[in-house]
Amino acid sequence: MGENLGLNNHHHQQAINFIRFSRYKRLQSLKGVEQCFHDLEDSKLYDDTYTIDEVKEMINELMKSVHNEMDMELLNSSHTSTLLLAQLLTQAEKWHLKLNCDVSELENRELLEQIAAFEEKEMSISAGTGDSKLKLNPINQTGGAELLNNEIERLKAENRNLLTVVKKQEQAVSDSGKLNKSLMTQINDLNLATKSKDDSAVRDLEKQVAELQVDLQSKSNDSTGMGDGELMSDLTSTKHELLRTRKELETASEELNLKFQQTSAYKNLKDMLTKKNEQIKILRKNLQQYEGDE
Repeated sequence: MGENLGLNNHHHQQAINFIRFSRYKRLQSLKGVEQCFHDLEDSKLYDDTYTIDEVKEMINELMKSVHNEMDMELLNSSHTSTLLLAQLLTQAEKWHLKLNCDVSELENRELLEQIAAFEEKEMSISAGTGDSKLKLNPINQTGGAELLNNEIERLKAENRNLLTVVKKQEQAVSDSGKLNKSLMTQINDLNLATKSKDDSAVRDLEKQVAELQVDLQSKSNDSTGMGDGELMSDLTSTKHELLRTRKELETASEELNLKFQQTSAYKNLKDMLTKKNEQIKILRKNLQQYEGDE
């Protein structure tokens, strides 16, 4: 913070810049006044003696010349201060700020002496460090432009963070999709295993019936004591047994599927699948929202 004016480092430097500018203009004004005297000396003071009227005339001309010089410089200083104030007010209006100027404090001798001490101290430091020739940035390239650049950088950083979040969401959706496929594969494998067992049992029974039919046919050809009616009766009975066995197998298969669906493993897989589907829906909705914001 500025030791004398209570300003932060940036505003402290801006105050030094304006003091340097005012000091330069003041020195130029003094040179202008000195030039008025030199002009009088070169144009009038060429005789050894002058009358009172001639002296009065020269003094009046000098007074007019100095008056015009000072009037022009003071007017220019006033306009310069007003222009600087307008720049500060314009920067404040860009950010919807309202500044107040206390004109009564401009005649405060204590504050003016404080500014004078501040100028003397800063100019002595500048002269000692040799930075009086340092090129200064124009005041209209700071303030609002600097704040705007800071806001742009903040938005860029926020955009990078959003892109990181989107990538994480996309990875989460991909992982959820893979887990969903894995769960579906496990469920299908369990169903296929159950169905394969049932089909295998039916095929075994059909094989046994076929073998029985072959055996009966062989016995019918070899046996002379058993009639055709008895053989047909045994065959019919065997077919009925086969149909009954198939019916029992189908019933057992349905009961097995029902029991499997009631097992904790199946319920857990189904709950996980449902939750992952809901997560995928939410993630896709978030992705669409982020893409819409971009």
